Amino acid sequence: MSLPEILPGTADLLLIADHASASVPPGIDLGIPPALLNDHVAVDIGTDALTRRLARALSAPAIIATVSRLVVDLNRDPADLGAVPASSDGHMIPGNWNLPAEERALRVEAIHAPYHATIAAQIARVRPALIISVHSFTPQLATRPEEQRPWPIGILYNADERAARLGLVALASRGLHVGDNQPYSGRDLNYTMNRHAEALRIPYLGIEVRNDGLQTREGVARWTHILADCIANVRRAL
Repeated sequence: MSLPEILPGTADLLLIADHASASVPPGIDLGIPPALLNDHVAVDIGTDALTRRLARALSAPAIIATVSRLVVDLNRDPADLGAVPASSDGHMIPGNWNLPAEERALRVEAIHAPYHATIAAQIARVRPALIISVHSFTPQLATRPEEQRPWPIGILYNADERAARLGLVALASRGLHVGDNQPYSGRDLNYTMNRHAEALRIPYLGIEVRNDGLQTREGVARWTHILADCIANVRRAL
């Protein structure tokens, strides 16, 4: 069983990082070059460091995934075929091709289910006033080179826009070009927040930082400062 890492905190917030790890558990062979585990298809680059720094800055608890999204995507419904991807942004994942049903079920049981059970238990123990989902995105998809992603940061949401609207204003007030449900929509991909925030009527911020801003210590520090201030403002305004 692969459990997420839990960081303690006293604030009435909860940080969640679904794609913070590039780790592949022993016994699973994805059949890919090792270098691909450093690519955005395997991990949300910079989110591990960013989430840890935000947790410290806000004195907030955090739940950080410890398994690569190429093994099983924790931000997708396990019944979705894309939860165990056969390809991602033009890269083939041979170890996931024709995966036997029992192997897929084992990954869900050993990784996906405990991850979401951990989140549910944390929320049941101390219901947060605001949940913050931390992700990053690549400046340009290899399979869609014609599509520009000019936003240094985006805010994603589905039906519950309470915190998102406040977050958009807080970030735009800094002069940032903020993606409103960009570079993709939370109405299309929002599994973790749908399950643990929207279903319980807990406000949430779905944060997407462009990963070229998170590849240095200075970049992580900059976004920690910006986002800690944004999150605090949103929390006060709710």
